[in-house]
Amino acid sequence: MQSHDTFPSTDIPHAPASQRPGRNEAEAALVEHYPRLVRLAHLILPPALGRHRRVLAAHALVQKSLSSAAPSRPADAAAGPTVPAQRVEPGPVLAWLRQHVVSAALRAAGRPRWSLGRTPFPTVLGLRLFPGAGGDDELVLESTLATVTPEVRAAFALRVLEGLTAQSSALLLAAAGVSAPEEVLRVAERIRSTVGRDAESLLHGAEFDPCTVQARPTDLLRRRHRTRLTALAAAVLLAASTTAVLALRPEAPARPAPSSPATALAAASARAADPGLLLRTPADRWSDTARVDLTQWPARGAGTGDTALLTRALTAWAQVTGDRSGDRTGVRLTVTPDTPASPPAAPARLLFAGPVDGSAVVLLHDGERIIRYAEPLSDRGEAAVGDAAVGDPAVGEPAVELARADDADVTTGAAVALSRTSRGVRFLLAPWIDESAVRDLRRPDVPAQRLAASEFGVTDPVPQAPNDCGRVPALQVRSSTRIVEDHSFLLADLGELSPTHLTWTPAPGTGAPARQPREATSAAGLAAWARSACALQELRGTGVRAVNRWEFAQQTLPERAGRAIWTCTRAESWDGRGRVAVAWEGPDARSRPVTVPGPEPEDTAACSRFGQHLLAGTYWTAPSGARYYLAAGSRAVTAITARGPVSATVRGPVLAVRANTTGSVRLTGTVPGSGSGSGSGSGELRGWGEEETDPGGS
Repeated sequence: MQSHDTFPSTDIPHAPASQRPGRNEAEAALVEHYPRLVRLAHLILPPALGRHRRVLAAHALVQKSLSSAAPSRPADAAAGPTVPAQRVEPGPVLAWLRQHVVSAALRAAGRPRWSLGRTPFPTVLGLRLFPGAGGDDELVLESTLATVTPEVRAAFALRVLEGLTAQSSALLLAAAGVSAPEEVLRVAERIRSTVGRDAESLLHGAEFDPCTVQARPTDLLRRRHRTRLTALAAAVLLAASTTAVLALRPEAPARPAPSSPATALAAASARAADPGLLLRTPADRWSDTARVDLTQWPARGAGTGDTALLTRALTAWAQVTGDRSGDRTGVRLTVTPDTPASPPAAPARLLFAGPVDGSAVVLLHDGERIIRYAEPLSDRGEAAVGDAAVGDPAVGEPAVELARADDADVTTGAAVALSRTSRGVRFLLAPWIDESAVRDLRRPDVPAQRLAASEFGVTDPVPQAPNDCGRVPALQVRSSTRIVEDHSFLLADLGELSPTHLTWTPAPGTGAPARQPREATSAAGLAAWARSACALQELRGTGVRAVNRWEFAQQTLPERAGRAIWTCTRAESWDGRGRVAVAWEGPDARSRPVTVPGPEPEDTAACSRFGQHLLAGTYWTAPSGARYYLAAGSRAVTAITARGPVSATVRGPVLAVRANTTGSVRLTGTVPGSGSGSGSGSGELRGWGEEETDPGGS
């Protein structure tokens, strides 16, 4: 979208009241451009408000802007309708409204969420409003904008949505109280360059349109309960007031004060601990829904009607999260990284209940977490002690395990670990999984072995990986043809409730455009993961949701020693954070990757959709004994410069230079278009692997 100054005369910040438009003029412009202004406010407001409150707050801020206009003259007020027949020029008026909306939205975004109640929202009772769901690109852009400040979102909206130039945007932001408009504009431009030419069309999509909304009812059962609770509280208050009035009479006998009603927290906890209120999804809901995730799992297992078991599970969950040590509860608590260890606040969804490998297991889902409760059956004489699960509760010791599962989808919500014994791990498969098999990632040429599952979806034991990485078992599953996502994919057990989804991105081909990660079940994908499979053991118990192996470059080695592959493996957590490891792989398919030293931050965009530029280097010894320094960049790198013990500059994405010395090398790469907004500039990319390393000969 070509940037332009819509109304240059309005760039003067904080126009005096005499220059403010009249309310009739302001209302005429507001009515005409209402969707545009509401979309602008909606984009600036923080997504943490929730979709419903964010929509209402955007409408409220735009409607309230009318009160800041100058009072209309009596002659204007008597002229008839609000929108005059002879429409005034809306340019300066619209610019004034836009500045007011941006300022109000930034002030609202900087206040605590509870304080937004001071801005009266449009009244909507019994309904939840939210914009229509967009595609994958809209969701990715929404997630990206949620990670930046409101000022950056405002700058992004002004540049892309409103089409203002950088100068006009900076003036408007400064007038809105932004202290460093140039800095926020630079961040907004980086996001804009990452999104590309589709940024404007994405912002005009359904995901960012608060004027075209969908309506759904609130939680009807909860609403009825609250209504009854309010009526009860009102009755108790009325009784208390009557008692107080009667107590003022001298002849009335003294009466004890009535007991206070239960607090909202106590009432919510009581409901959450009631097994009769557990949510249960109908068995075939998953085959006719647009939301294929854990919320569509039906309740399965032989114990779904065991009220006593369900009560013990809910009670243990509430008690052990209130007493983290477990000293008073006698229940062992395990929490995967970055998982909230809070007690139940509302009725959870029942996924499974029944005996598994000598334990009674209950599996719950509260919308954000998977909760697994297990107690030994041996105390009741229902199973032998020798069948007790490895890592599960010992005899007489129940256990609760919590793991994040927010935004689980067709792949990351396809299986959950039920038990771990010496024979292996049993998984509960999602109802949309039609086929399941086990394969060894270390042996891509060996066909996958069929994995049987019971009528409830519980699989036979899957062997666990040995410590020596002699084999790395993985699940290969295929989703049902009854949903659009009819495909096979790989899941690796990393010792947590949810197995990790494995994908891969092949090396650049013959000029083909870059593509997103794809499933690793093809022959090429399996061969690629055969070399990286052993590195998965380092990720056990770290809360990893998905791992992608990206082959970002191929390089022909000097002395005709074959072809090397440069990889970046990104392990992404449930909260979106990612850790990366860059490696160099020689021509020998049996050799393991050699990790390239470099920074490994816990949270980085590198090797993701928003971090597609990469540069790495390492020393290498050829079969002849000659020593070289090798470097490679991703497909967008057009030149590489090495400085230090090795000094060289080459055009293209790979570098190979004879090195007679050792030491740290500083790499920089040229990436076209990463400089100024004109697109003709170039930027420098910092290199990975400044420390000395030598992967050895081929």
